[in-house]
Amino acid sequence: MVSASTHRSRNIALLIDADNASPATLDAALTILGDLGTVNVRRIYGNWSKPALKGWAGLVHRHALEPQQQFDLTKGKNATDMKMTIDAMDLLYDGHVDGFGIMSSDSDFMPLAIRIRQNGTPVYGFGSSRTPEAFREACTRFIDLDAMTADKRADQSGKAKTAPTVDEGLVELLGDAWKASKRDDDGFASLSEVGQRVANRSSFDARSYGFSRLSELVQSLPNFATEKRESGLYVKRLR
Repeated sequence: MVSASTHRSRNIALLIDADNASPATLDAALTILGDLGTVNVRRIYGNWSKPALKGWAGLVHRHALEPQQQFDLTKGKNATDMKMTIDAMDLLYDGHVDGFGIMSSDSDFMPLAIRIRQNGTPVYGFGSSRTPEAFREACTRFIDLDAMTADKRADQSGKAKTAPTVDEGLVELLGDAWKASKRDDDGFASLSEVGQRVANRSSFDARSYGFSRLSELVQSLPNFATEKRESGLYVKRLR
């Protein structure tokens, strides 16, 4: 007999640092978290007496967000970090959450992301281009929502998209993963294996570079050749 838990949707928690996240990026974050499951826990933290959070307040009912009030205890510093961390750990130890999303550009959440991953639970980070590398790399995946919303605005206005620059570091990361993967006599390796090796070293996500998946990103790079086979896409580094 198959238990009911076998068929249940994976339960995902999204925790939002309202002081360090843009309400314009919420739809994109919710869509991406569909990779992991259903976002049933949706909590947003901030001092709701602040006029700066008015944009978020308008989304609370529309997206079934659970607002958490945190008064500023010290001038110039918000008090959301600790409350978010405590709630995340409670959810983690409760055992009913299968994945997390953290919306913030604050590096203070790096230790939290690391602890969640140590439990074998995926954690997606959502932030801006200014998010410190420490938090980016602590996440299972990190998505630059500024880049995604810029693409959406370009689509709506009919303007040509400006693709984010793929830096040399990413090319080398992909090249190292290809080199470490099993290759055939022609030098091609399964992109699936390459992607898994990349995931073990980096939190990067192709969507941060304007591509919906890794295969599209790799196919856009002149450094690599790709070959489609019955078993999937294969890749070879050219230079």
